Amino acid sequence: MTEPSSPGTIDAAALAALVRPGARIAIADGCGTPRAAFAALSALARDRGDLRLLLGWMPAFPEGLDLAAFADVRTVMPGWGLRHGVADGHVRSVPARLSATPALVTGPLRPDLLLVGAAPDPRGLVLGSEVSWVRAVIEAGVPIAAVVDEALPRAAAGSPLPDDHTHVIGHARLGPNEVPAAGEPSDEHRAIGRHVARLLPDGARLQWAPGQLGQAVVGAVLERGRPVHVDSGLLGDGVVDLDDAGLLASDAVATYLVGTRRLYDWADARGRAGHPVLHGVEHTHDPVRLAADPPLVAVNTAVEVDLDGQINVEGTARAVVGGVGGHPDYAAAATRSRRGLSVVALASTHRGVPTLVEHLSRPVTTASHDVDVMVTEHGVADLRGRDRPERRAALREVWDPAT
Repeated sequence: MTEPSSPGTIDAAALAALVRPGARIAIADGCGTPRAAFAALSALARDRGDLRLLLGWMPAFPEGLDLAAFADVRTVMPGWGLRHGVADGHVRSVPARLSATPALVTGPLRPDLLLVGAAPDPRGLVLGSEVSWVRAVIEAGVPIAAVVDEALPRAAAGSPLPDDHTHVIGHARLGPNEVPAAGEPSDEHRAIGRHVARLLPDGARLQWAPGQLGQAVVGAVLERGRPVHVDSGLLGDGVVDLDDAGLLASDAVATYLVGTRRLYDWADARGRAGHPVLHGVEHTHDPVRLAADPPLVAVNTAVEVDLDGQINVEGTARAVVGGVGGHPDYAAAATRSRRGLSVVALASTHRGVPTLVEHLSRPVTTASHDVDVMVTEHGVADLRGRDRPERRAALREVWDPAT
């Protein structure tokens, strides 16, 4: 894979020629978002005064993108990178599960132009470190403005960008944003990871999210030493650890990569060998596919949980943390998977504040009936087959075993 170096060059006039008055411009999201074009696009927005913007999941703040320059900015999944924009009122966060985004971006939020980063390949220009909802926009025939980035991995399944409506507006060698591990998992996270690993049936298909808790789950799977299938919306460096240990039972499946060069180089090698990791959300978040064998164990977390087991992942009363994303997609599919499990795992407190609350700070992200098992550092609450009072008692026990 080519080493990243220079920020690149953008033909601002070529970009401007593609943007009609009042246009809505969608920017491909994830770590490989075409940030080399952000300054030129922002300058165009300030000049025009009527351009609209459609964003997706941004794991890092989009440096160079002047959100205030656009007449309207919406995101179908804010992520950490857009939380301040949402809080400041520059970005409207649309509550939508990730599986619904292809319908949104080809329907009421259909853009007039799609801005992507693309990797050069013998077949043509290809998507790099994510596919997400972008494939749906491409297949809808929306014109594409492409920044060719030689440092992007060739990790995506599917056809190259269509020649007939793809316009190259610049070149770069930035590669994907690197997102290093958030630090070593805490003792609480490691205890949770061990509890989760004991729940896995042999031959399980595992979904988890990157972060300290995800690291702890992968660490426990490595200690357990039994192969797993990996089928997740986001993939971090942990999948490389599993592969190095010989514990990947099949080709990994995801729609976003979020990690370090080690992950991107691994995915690039897989793609070049004919085993692409990345697929569109129509595939990765399809509930019918996810609920089929092998059994799916979806391991998600939460900001807070109420006494009925309803889940909030969007934020606290004071701050936006994330969006709906794939949480309800994987949870609902896992409850339907025979021998599978929908697991929500989190520490019993966060910065000294209990994560089990009487009333959620924000709307429900995932319904209580789409959660099979709740895990804290204190143990496992199996909620299956229990009525409401029994579920409340089980939740209280794993938050405060002394009660």
